[in-house]
Amino acid sequence: MIKADLHTHTNYSDGKYSPRQLIDMSVKSGLTVISITDHDNVNAIGEAIKYGNSKGIQVIPGVEISADHNDQEIHILGYFIDYKNKKFLDFLSSLRENRILRNEKIVKKLNDLGSNIQFESIIGKAGAETSIGRPHIAMELSEEGFVNSYYEAFIKYIGDGKPAFIKKPNPSLEEVIKMISEVGGLSFIAHPSKFVRDEMLTEVINEGIDGIEIIHPSHSKEDVKYFSAAAAENFLLTSGGSDFHGGMKNDQKNFGNYYISMNEIINMKRRLFN
Repeated sequence: MIKADLHTHTNYSDGKYSPRQLIDMSVKSGLTVISITDHDNVNAIGEAIKYGNSKGIQVIPGVEISADHNDQEIHILGYFIDYKNKKFLDFLSSLRENRILRNEKIVKKLNDLGSNIQFESIIGKAGAETSIGRPHIAMELSEEGFVNSYYEAFIKYIGDGKPAFIKKPNPSLEEVIKMISEVGGLSFIAHPSKFVRDEMLTEVINEGIDGIEIIHPSHSKEDVKYFSAAAAENFLLTSGGSDFHGGMKNDQKNFGNYYISMNEIINMKRRLFN
């Protein structure tokens, strides 16, 4: 059976491993196809495709973008995108710039609360081509000893509604779906189990989404059944993956164990080329 994990992250966003390391891990985990879906970033894809070809791993160009709909943040996965398209690259660049401004404000709040971390240090460690996010701040807080763990940083300080939280300025759901379509891609609702259900799910579907991520570590068997039925009823595609990051997220056990079959990928290609 061909195993495909269409939700992975590298060190170009909030993942631990380089594209080459992720490919090597894919070989060991028995995967045949992966998609790298870094947040607001496609810088890993070219290297991953080239190295993947040498290792027998097909890499589907992907991305994960946060969008807003009715004051709710929704994550959208884009697959088979033209990751070299200038308009798309400019769009992603603007999202990363917004991330920087937001995270600078978060660090300032943390400094006011007693932490001594510096945003310049976070950028220096992550690299200029990386999408900086709250996970990088959480790791810095943990290394500083201001918190006891990566997760405590979110629970006490930088999680939604916590003392150092700043809302991320996201593009609209409509804008994200349109952009992914313009660069030849397919848009999927990522890990919808927590926030995108019932009326909200219907609204997202009506915006023109192409599919739903069914397989995800956060999804129960009931979730899989619920979203599979929703996809079938609305003639939507289905996808899935491990949402693997590595490092402090301690999700190593998920890699290679959350995947879809080649049939779903074939259905995606049919939708693209018909």
